[in-house]
Amino acid sequence: MANFNTLDGVSVAGKRVLLRADLNVPMKDGVVGDTTRIERTVPGLIELADAGAKLIVITHFGRPKGERVAEMSLKPVADALAKQLGRPVKFADDCIGAAAAAVVDGLKDGEIALLENLRYHSEEEKNDPAFAAELAKLGDIFVNDAFSCAHRAHASTEGLARKLPAYAGRLMQAELEALGNALEAPKHPVMAIVGGAKISTKLDLLGNLVARVDQLVIGGGMANTFLAAKGVNVGKSLCEHDLLETAREIFAKAKAANCEIVLPVDGLVAKEFKANADYTVSDINDVDANGMILDAGPKTIIDLNKRLESCETLVWNGPLGAFEIAPFDTATVSVAQQAAKLTKAGKLLSVAGGGDTVAALRHADADQDFSYVSTAGGAFLEWLEGKELPGVAALHD
Repeated sequence: MANFNTLDGVSVAGKRVLLRADLNVPMKDGVVGDTTRIERTVPGLIELADAGAKLIVITHFGRPKGERVAEMSLKPVADALAKQLGRPVKFADDCIGAAAAAVVDGLKDGEIALLENLRYHSEEEKNDPAFAAELAKLGDIFVNDAFSCAHRAHASTEGLARKLPAYAGRLMQAELEALGNALEAPKHPVMAIVGGAKISTKLDLLGNLVARVDQLVIGGGMANTFLAAKGVNVGKSLCEHDLLETAREIFAKAKAANCEIVLPVDGLVAKEFKANADYTVSDINDVDANGMILDAGPKTIIDLNKRLESCETLVWNGPLGAFEIAPFDTATVSVAQQAAKLTKAGKLLSVAGGGDTVAALRHADADQDFSYVSTAGGAFLEWLEGKELPGVAALHD
């Protein structure tokens, strides 16, 4: 991800700046339900507008599959964006052609427009060169500020960057710098926490991490498969018994890379999966045959919190237990709060991402104190897997 083009030193005054944002926000009955993505985008927009750019924002919304679906119009998003910006946002009812050109041509320096849903055109997701060229007619320079869409080779993320001078927006820049500091040029020791239900969905991720980190903490349902691979009886816990050999291969890769895999030494074991279910604290080697491990236990929490004290860098993806239901959120909350405390004290660089992870850190009231929490979802996971992201590759010097 190194050597990508940034806006530093770029003069945008009087230029048409075509900016790809991710404003794919939750909406119900024409009202935006969660403005987080809009709020994150606003500072970068204000910087460009105040520098005199004629700012044209483009984004997708939902999955209209190349059709004009009224419920997937961006008009309500334009209104929500204007409210967050505290200044007007003009709206074009198409993202290419005469309707878009009319709005863009009417922009004065410092004004902002939002164009209609990119995915009203099927050519967007096909990365059609002709569609990218039509978009390019509307701008003088291209700014990609949508890291969350960077894993997709679409016309507005990859194709457009081949048609115009292309730069990373401030959000994209912050994300790339945070991720680079976490895995590409980290301070050691580096710990990765990977949780969630199944290792089958995170094989590439695990394979990449064992070569890059010093300690790989595995939690959640995934940990049960690794424990079973070591001969531990995990009772009726969620476990992918058909992947035990795969788990053993990951153990071998980790050993060869001098990466320590850290598994729970105890757990909260219940006979049913529900909030406030009766449970026992059990040594990992003494799990009841009819029990389910639903969270890491107190000894594991103490061990992980102690390990964090000697780490310089933390990468986190996935909860340590069934954090959605008490008391099986205990380990996730405790370790998240320890990481947040160390980060706030300047002792730890902490980067986290993935849908469940963001929700878990918010649940622990720890997300604000992490160095960086990515809301990018699929792009964040593909970065963890070591894959090249087309939208980022197109921004390289």
